[in-house]
Amino acid sequence: MWLKNLVVYRLPAEWSADADALEQNLAQQPLQPCGGFQMESSGWVCPHDDGRFLYQLQRQWLLALATEQKLLPASVIRQEAEDRAVQIAAQQGRPVGRKQMRDLKMQVTNELMPRALARRRTTHGWIDTAQRWLAVDAAGDAKAEQFMEALRRSDDDILALRLETRRSPAAAMAEWLLAGDAPGSFTIDQDLELRAADGSKASVRYARHNLDGKEIRDHIAGGKTVVRLGLTWNDRISFVLTEQLQVKRLVFLDILRRESDSEAGDESERFEIDFALMTGELSLMLADLVKALGGEQAEE
Repeated sequence: MWLKNLVVYRLPAEWSADADALEQNLAQQPLQPCGGFQMESSGWVCPHDDGRFLYQLQRQWLLALATEQKLLPASVIRQEAEDRAVQIAAQQGRPVGRKQMRDLKMQVTNELMPRALARRRTTHGWIDTAQRWLAVDAAGDAKAEQFMEALRRSDDDILALRLETRRSPAAAMAEWLLAGDAPGSFTIDQDLELRAADGSKASVRYARHNLDGKEIRDHIAGGKTVVRLGLTWNDRISFVLTEQLQVKRLVFLDILRRESDSEAGDESERFEIDFALMTGELSLMLADLVKALGGEQAEE
């Protein structure tokens, strides 16, 4: 079980971890399948096949929010409504008007909705109760906040706030590029996106490209902001850091995979080993990332 993206939150120092209470709260709001006339439903599901809504391994927790959404394309509704409109127009001897067409589309929607197929998507959250990290496996802030809103509804004691560092990621990444090196255990990879600070929002992207060239420094000197930069931590995890302090495209490198494969037995044991390796490495990586960005704002 390997997370792919991280939107990182910080739990307050006074937060008290109570796994049993959180487990009970999550179990009270499970995912319910969409009803006949319901387009979307969300709720908690078991992240592992142990039947519990909160997976626990030492002081690491895993939880999962699932969203079920019915698929009813607008093009299908429109086509069916237009077909019916042709028949109605022939019967009444005049074209179907706008209001009549809107009512017809609503009628078609209500008739097709109970037969629509449902798609389920699951978003995982990881809580490190020892270091007070809370991270959502989401590619953007909006999806992460949906997860956090559901979590707050389930447990209002979880008062996590977005991680903020003393240095902005954009400024730090620009400095690392100009210096040709990243601090500590980080190295610069070959993925980069820069964006103009003016209203044009013009952007330049590099993929699998050497970032030591003069043109990169010229872009930064010309006022372009670094919005994404590929990094590798300790030769074990590669990722893309964004200006919003999101960690994207996580790749756990071969050394971790080999460690997992060498120790795994059955599927349950493999899940446990993967989760232990992943959370242990991510916890250390996040601590180093915060240090590289000047520490946390809250520390002031």
